[in-house]
Amino acid sequence: MDQVSFQQKIADAIANPKNMGAMEAADAEGSVGSPNCGDMVRMWVKFREENGRKVIDRASFQTFGCETAIAVASLATEMIRGKTVAEALQLSGEDLSRDLGPLPPMKIHCGQLVEGALRSALAPGAHVTVLKAAPATTLLDSFGSNAKATKPVKLRFLD
Repeated sequence: MDQVSFQQKIADAIANPKNMGAMEAADAEGSVGSPNCGDMVRMWVKFREENGRKVIDRASFQTFGCETAIAVASLATEMIRGKTVAEALQLSGEDLSRDLGPLPPMKIHCGQLVEGALRSALAPGAHVTVLKAAPATTLLDSFGSNAKATKPVKLRFLD
């Protein structure tokens, strides 16, 4: 796939991101950040019962990151719908970004960040952070000193 096609797919995903924003009444939440590039991704997941199995009903995300991270997160929230936790955990960053085509070497970490946020949300004991203050309007705000969580926010930094 040539660079123009990749750039067009990124532009399309940014122009119409799917499932962006905090999810009220989520069953699980996960966050991950990269100290190398400064990007952060938070994902929320809601489950439902389907044929006796717990499957992902929907997911949403917020990111403080580049366009590629936004595009991968948007694609990932659509890709995991209807999957069990075990099936979703089988997906790699490469799987989650596959519809964009091969990521340039400088952008591979974007897929890994989204994978990390998903794994964090689906980890045993994952929880939803309940804010005592008014809800933050952005992901960066929610990590600020004004947000007081009843439980600590889990951040996982990638090497």
